[in-house]
Amino acid sequence: MSRLYSPSTVRDLLTRYGLRADKSFGQNFLVDANALGAIVEAAGLSPDNTVLEIGPGLGVLTRELALRAKEVVSVELDARLLPALEETLAGVDNVTLVHGDGLTFDLQALPEGSLLVANLPYNVATPILVRALESGRFERLVFLVQKEVAQRLRAAPGESAYGALSLIVAHFAAAEIVRDVKPSTFFPPPEVTSSVVRLEVTNTQSDPETFALIHHAFRHRRKTLKKNLLMAGFDKARVEGALAALGLDPRVRAEVLDIAQFTALRRALS
Repeated sequence: MSRLYSPSTVRDLLTRYGLRADKSFGQNFLVDANALGAIVEAAGLSPDNTVLEIGPGLGVLTRELALRAKEVVSVELDARLLPALEETLAGVDNVTLVHGDGLTFDLQALPEGSLLVANLPYNVATPILVRALESGRFERLVFLVQKEVAQRLRAAPGESAYGALSLIVAHFAAAEIVRDVKPSTFFPPPEVTSSVVRLEVTNTQSDPETFALIHHAFRHRRKTLKKNLLMAGFDKARVEGALAALGLDPRVRAEVLDIAQFTALRRALS
């Protein structure tokens, strides 16, 4: 199992266990040593870390994490993969394999300052990340996602990829795209390029009222911020007063405001 990431080993495991990648689970198995190394290096693991991994697949990344961390909690939704994981993780005594859903797993059971490191299932990556950030349990998140999602995570005001997700991430963390990875990094290869992303958490306190305001503000991207807030039911005089108090043009659009301005706007509106 020293080269579990090799395509031939992955194919052999899938064949022996009668498995195939299931699109409904967003599965693409990692088969590239360079991408694997980039994830592990970006995670900056130490022997006292507890790591949460969502979607271990065949355990390729799991084994590398276990070599460097104190404990790895690996959550796999697809029951078909559990027998293969029991084989690939045999003899690794610091991995807790959980048959469960990353969208409902009890994050509060993890110690504060945990890390999330994962090749995330593409179809649920965004809600998993937002939930992890809102939990306040993590100091760093390193993961593989579609390049398009990665660009949204780190986009700055005024950029085309900038939106509600960019702002929510900015509230909690500093985002960095570590490197892009080709489709051939996976088996089977997806149709899109992926990226390794690192989120360095700077704030563990959630702000649901500001997040709700952000979602209202981006409801219709082509409309002004004022129009979106009025459509969401905010009082016209209060909206106009809040914009004026912050020195914002009444015709301003949501995509030019940063997280500090949205926080100030929420306060002005209340």
